[in-house]
Amino acid sequence: MNYETPLFFRVMEYANAADRDVIDMVSGNPDWEPPAALREGLREYADLEPDRFQYPPSEGVLELREEIAARRGVDHDQVVITNGGGEANYLAMARALERDNGSEILLTDPVYPYYPGKTTMLGGTQTFVETSADGRLDPNVVRDAASDDTVAIVVNTPNNPTGAVYPEATMQELVTVAEAHDAILISDEVYDHYDLSGQFTSALSIDSTHRIVTNAFSKSMAATGLRVGYSIFPPDLVEAAKSRHMLVNVATTRPGQYAVLNALRETPTEYYERNRHRLRERVVTFTDALDAAGAEYTRPNGSFYVMARFDGYPGSLENLMRLIDDVGVAGMPGEAFGDSRTAWFRFALVSPRVKEAAARLADYFD
Repeated sequence: MNYETPLFFRVMEYANAADRDVIDMVSGNPDWEPPAALREGLREYADLEPDRFQYPPSEGVLELREEIAARRGVDHDQVVITNGGGEANYLAMARALERDNGSEILLTDPVYPYYPGKTTMLGGTQTFVETSADGRLDPNVVRDAASDDTVAIVVNTPNNPTGAVYPEATMQELVTVAEAHDAILISDEVYDHYDLSGQFTSALSIDSTHRIVTNAFSKSMAATGLRVGYSIFPPDLVEAAKSRHMLVNVATTRPGQYAVLNALRETPTEYYERNRHRLRERVVTFTDALDAAGAEYTRPNGSFYVMARFDGYPGSLENLMRLIDDVGVAGMPGEAFGDSRTAWFRFALVSPRVKEAAARLADYFD
């Protein structure tokens, strides 16, 4: 798999060019409303003084960093506001490699394809650790794979693409493995508000200087286009991360930071619970249809993706394009996520047409 050229945009281009109606289950773009306070923050910002349209502090607006730090139980100096979760993970992986302890980064299989792409871009090497059929990660398998050349272990919980949620015991053991090899556990927690199991545990709950946590407001606030994320670093790694962030991006959108801060302060918890409830209903709707189609699938405990396998229909890019042409449903081919899921497809449940998509698939594979 060529992770340096992700398939996502290629699939979207093909679906958009189709001569028929296509239901988009490719992207992780939530179809529901962002918090009202997010829109209000953007409106307020439009009327601020001209100086508020100039560069913000490179590491992020202080008030936002303080708000995040208070919620996550860290010092605000450990927080760097980034251009979405993508840059947050880039900075974390770069800092792990810059420690010059080795070049190996351990990744799961299946994997979110941007992690191995970033690994190569940063000059690291990839080693993949296979998860169980339902996406669970066995820390003993990670322990066996780790070596003195390991600089980072990258995990995503709740997980894209499997929907797995790693419990506290798993996160504790992963930190322990990282510490044993003087490596860094990088925990991407961008779907933390979409834990449907009650088992999610942040790596921040484990006291260690060997873990970096990344996150963003793209998914939790249904605002993937706003590009506001953050990384939380151990004190000894944060200053170099700030320098790299400044050199690569200078700073992150100031209006976006203002709007996110307003939304953090003003959005009731009911907003997030409503979205989790919506996802639970969509999971049932979609997996019921997969049952009717005789498909094998993973039922997500978090995030908003379902992986499915149809007998005799491998999850190749060619077959995915056939689904677009013949069924009018666009997902992602399993081969995009690693060797262990080449027979599968991934479908994002962030469309109001989930029920219709499920019916189309059930009819096609019946």
